Amino acid sequence: MTVEVLYFAGCPHAAGAVALVRDCVARLGLAIDVVEREGAYPSPSVRVDGRDVMGEPATAGQSCRLDVPTEDRVIAALRAAQRGEAR
Repeated sequence: MTVEVLYFAGCPHAAGAVALVRDCVARLGLAIDVVEREGAYPSPSVRVDGRDVMGEPATAGQSCRLDVPTEDRVIAALRAAQRGEAR
């Protein structure tokens, strides 16, 4: 399972998204690394196995997301990936 947090430098929600994802991974007892990628992304975005947990962002490139990742969506995506389900 691949878990990524994508963000641009200076995003005010990036640190919170990284902490949220790490907490969700720990809560489920998963022994996986959370990959942080800084670049020109809609920020913050969380992808599990290449799928955005909030659905594809409305804009491409460096921008602030209005639909920041939620605990429920991250947990659901992680559980689906554990079961091998495509979301």
